[in-house]
Amino acid sequence: MPDSSSRLRPGLGPALPSPAFEARPPGDHTAWDECRDAQGRLRPSWQRFFDAAPALLTQPQAAYETHRAQIAHQLRADGVTFNAHQEEGTAASASRPWSLEPLPLIVEPADWQAIERGIAQRARLLSAMLADVYGSQHLLKEALLPPALVFRHRGYLRPLHGVTPIAGMHLHIVAFDLARGADGQWWVISQRTQSPSGLGYVLHNRSIVARQFPDAFRELRVQHIASGYRHLLDTVEQQAAEVADRLGDGRSARVALLTPGPYSETHFEHAYLARYLGLTLVEGADLTVRGERLYLRTVEGLQPVHALLRRLDDDYCDPLELRPDSALGVPGLVQVLRAGNLVLANALGSGFLESGAVHGFLPAIARRLLGEPLVMPSLPTWWCGEAAALRSLQSRPHGFDGRVLRPAFIGTGEAARRITAAERPAIEARILADPDAFAVQGHLPPSRAALPLPGGMLSTRPALLRVYAVVDRGGQWHLLPGGLTRMATQSPLSVSMAEGGTSLDTWVRTDDAVDARSLQPQRLTLADLAARRPAVASRSAENLYWLGRYTERTEHSVRLARAVLRRFDGDDGLPPNLLAALSRLAERQGLVPEGTPGAERSAARFDRNLRAALAQRDGGIGFNLQALSRVAGNLRERLSQEQWGLVRRMAEGFQRPSAQGTLARAGAPVPSTAQARAALERLSVQLAAITGTQTDRMTRDHGWRLLSVGRSIERLAALSGSLAALLVAFDTPNGAIAATDLLLDLFDSRITFRSRYQRHEDLLALADLLVIDDSNPRAFAGCLRRLRTEIAKLPGPADGHATFTALLPAEGAGVSLAALAELDDVTLRAALLQVSTDLEQRAWQLSEAIGERYFAHTDSPALQRV
Repeated sequence: MPDSSSRLRPGLGPALPSPAFEARPPGDHTAWDECRDAQGRLRPSWQRFFDAAPALLTQPQAAYETHRAQIAHQLRADGVTFNAHQEEGTAASASRPWSLEPLPLIVEPADWQAIERGIAQRARLLSAMLADVYGSQHLLKEALLPPALVFRHRGYLRPLHGVTPIAGMHLHIVAFDLARGADGQWWVISQRTQSPSGLGYVLHNRSIVARQFPDAFRELRVQHIASGYRHLLDTVEQQAAEVADRLGDGRSARVALLTPGPYSETHFEHAYLARYLGLTLVEGADLTVRGERLYLRTVEGLQPVHALLRRLDDDYCDPLELRPDSALGVPGLVQVLRAGNLVLANALGSGFLESGAVHGFLPAIARRLLGEPLVMPSLPTWWCGEAAALRSLQSRPHGFDGRVLRPAFIGTGEAARRITAAERPAIEARILADPDAFAVQGHLPPSRAALPLPGGMLSTRPALLRVYAVVDRGGQWHLLPGGLTRMATQSPLSVSMAEGGTSLDTWVRTDDAVDARSLQPQRLTLADLAARRPAVASRSAENLYWLGRYTERTEHSVRLARAVLRRFDGDDGLPPNLLAALSRLAERQGLVPEGTPGAERSAARFDRNLRAALAQRDGGIGFNLQALSRVAGNLRERLSQEQWGLVRRMAEGFQRPSAQGTLARAGAPVPSTAQARAALERLSVQLAAITGTQTDRMTRDHGWRLLSVGRSIERLAALSGSLAALLVAFDTPNGAIAATDLLLDLFDSRITFRSRYQRHEDLLALADLLVIDDSNPRAFAGCLRRLRTEIAKLPGPADGHATFTALLPAEGAGVSLAALAELDDVTLRAALLQVSTDLEQRAWQLSEAIGERYFAHTDSPALQRV
């Protein structure tokens, strides 16, 4: 039966009910309960937690629903995602929201002290093992570690043998997955040494859950987690400064975070962690090796890199010496490490330590290398390649049953699985076919943590705790006082996030003062401030450039679509030549499929085709929105959460079925005119908000200037093309009136024109406002003035700027109002057509020149100037 008893709160008012727990399934009462003791009473810390959050007891259903809604809203607003793992060679899956539960896992001070002792010792042990395996190899010679587990494992990298990392540190951070047994003892399940994931999620989980229960957080004296990140960053920065000083770069070292890119399953945390630590987020293509040195390609030239905090698996890091098919690494990186010119956290080559088969040999290795027994045990593990271990399993009546079969090597296609009596013969046959490839590990039902159910009742589900050990500048290991707790929510009760698991914040209690140190270690000097202005990587600059272009392109397409629908929905009676010109513009912008019959032939059919195309993702506005979202996703570490959220919600919401202001209704393939106009209006407002964030909420560095240049180029090309196309309609008075009205919409200049020229539909007046007036940001002269201003501030020599500006008219739009005023209407139309056509071509030429100079990633001398 559910526990629904009440308990008194002396001096605190009426008694509060106890939380109601769902009854456990029959036979499932042996696992440790993190919330309750053996008698079913709340553990003391959980009593204090609920006392500080009484709404969870008095109104549990409403309270948990509120907390879940607030957490989900924050996760969506921050764009926290996790991409389900895909096998090699398959298409990347779409990212899905990160899953976070409201209740934390609470770890008591005594438990944490035991974990800290055991994990710090294991981190020292793994570091010593790496030094031995890539050095003297005593462990292999003395048969304490089987050579087959090392040399057959893809994680052992032969090119790194004999290479000693900076300060002899093979590991800067190690992660361990822990489970608590039925007796309350913690056991090591697995370890992650290559590029342990989860640090960014740990940080974000804490930022959300601590705000949900601030009173409980303070009452329980939960340790802050910043100290762990500070140890890591201090160590890497100090070592990087020593490398920079030795190489003659001064003490101002550059540290970057290496990511596989936006298709990585944990790319969100890479961007989030880079922002929190103040590091430049780089991909392999951003880096290049010259003269046994690593450099970052930036818009200012090649800049030296002295340290990398990597989130890329070992064998992908250097296609030249490791995995030749890798497109994620840096050719020549291993040679940089051999030369001792780079701090790499973690050093390459630790992957073989992640094999489950290694655990069985660690007790003897600890006595050999550390002179002490292991403090925290691993689950009993038998490597089947050891004949005695295999015979021991075979000789027992149920030696395999109920245990876990684990692959000894990565890349075999095998996955860990429980062994049942029915499967035993087939599994045993597979093991005998290749004993070295398998290990058998004991099964430990993990402890069960609290999970709120929809009705307000609590359930308990299996949970594993991942903790992180980081090394300080003196070589001492410390635990980040928290961790990533993962909980199983679905059958077969896997805690993997890729298989439906969820996460909990991890609260480590202390009986002493809470460590309130921040990430910032000391006051910065003037030199530090100057050195910490980050360089703009060429890839980031290119993404910012296209962010500007796609924003402007989408805005122009929306304005054009709204203008077309407004004319078709009225009784304007547009002349055929204007309808034909408008049709060509719409087709050029992707608003209708290529080859669609023009509106001059059938306005109704064209209107329907346009509305149908709006709901598609493979062209026009839908395509531009997806491209804009993709580019913004590549800039997560640079964009504010608000701007990224605007872009993401705009792309997701425009074509979401049945939502107000969106396109599609269930069962309605073509949106109605009212639906289309409402969706476009909403999109126009969202684009205005994005333009505002780009204009007023971004630092004016070289990346922002390229964003601004990209917007101006796209605007100049789109508007000049529009004017050139619609000039054809000025051959009759009615056509001139309709074309003027349409151009004022496309140039967003209707209010200014009407207030300045009232009812005049004069082509010269139109040319004054849309071509000559440089105070109008959408006039040709206004676009060109902005381009000249921003180009002059881009990095590079003055002669490089002159190359760009030579592609533009020397002054204004290349034509004066006085010269245009002397022309008759026919000659004026021809002159404006020439100006428009010429400026559109110049815009594309400038785009090519900008790309070649800043984004081509060539190693020309010009690019290497600093």
